[in-house]
Amino acid sequence: LFYSRRMANTSRLATLILLGALAVAGCRRPAPAPTAKRYPVKGKVVAVDVADRKITIDHQDIPGFMPAMTMPFVVLEKDQALLDAISPGDEITATLVTPDTRYWIEEIVVVRKGTPDPNATPRPQTREPQPGDVVPDVALVNQDGKAIRLADYRGKAVALTFIFTRCPLPDFCPLMMKNFAQAHATLVADSKLAVRTRLLAVSFDTQHDTPAVLRAHGKPFQKTTPPFAQWQLATGTDPAIRTLGNALGLDYEEETGSFTHNLRTAVIDPQGKLFRFYRGNDWTPADLVADLRSAAGTEP
Repeated sequence: LFYSRRMANTSRLATLILLGALAVAGCRRPAPAPTAKRYPVKGKVVAVDVADRKITIDHQDIPGFMPAMTMPFVVLEKDQALLDAISPGDEITATLVTPDTRYWIEEIVVVRKGTPDPNATPRPQTREPQPGDVVPDVALVNQDGKAIRLADYRGKAVALTFIFTRCPLPDFCPLMMKNFAQAHATLVADSKLAVRTRLLAVSFDTQHDTPAVLRAHGKPFQKTTPPFAQWQLATGTDPAIRTLGNALGLDYEEETGSFTHNLRTAVIDPQGKLFRFYRGNDWTPADLVADLRSAAGTEP
């Protein structure tokens, strides 16, 4: 009898505790979800890249976000089909969404169709880079003013990306540098892998990004002593950069004080051939390290 009453009381107490906990939980408001900022965009379409889900817009001032300029915007996968109905010269409105360091546009509306320029030269179709392609051995100049070539990296796997130091878009060049920095930290922590791999960031802003500018820009990211032992920054002549960029699908055009460009990153094997090719920014530092490890092969 004592055991039965004790069990009953314990069961009653457990029920009260449970009801109390549910009541407290019911009274609490759920944590608010992060609120994305939204900005109206108006402008004229300059280029459409359906494969990359990007649309380049010569836009008016976006109050509270950026002044008028020409720049590419990404659209979400769910809106990719909209790009099929948009052409260069179209005047559009859209909404810029920035939940954090990312951004994209949505709610795209064509308010006026553009008139095709009868004198416009059709843009040549570029061949998609393929694994096994020989990467051009162009002459470059590194952050110390020293002449280098891609041939200098023979025998090592190289991750190469393109940047310019004045890039204001967090999902573009700054993200490439951030991703390379994380990959760099992983590589130098593995001494056997570090000696078989290298990183290279190439600037296409050949007038502004001098060796001194590149050194100042890259030094905070360095994890080796001396710095730049594994990860170099480089630039070169415009023909050299375009030769290298064209082979890897890079597209860039200079605007007033800036560039309109896409994102291209490559992993090159120890023989100077393309091992892996990344379009855009949908890759991670872990992806890059894994591909460098595979490209480098087993330790000799």
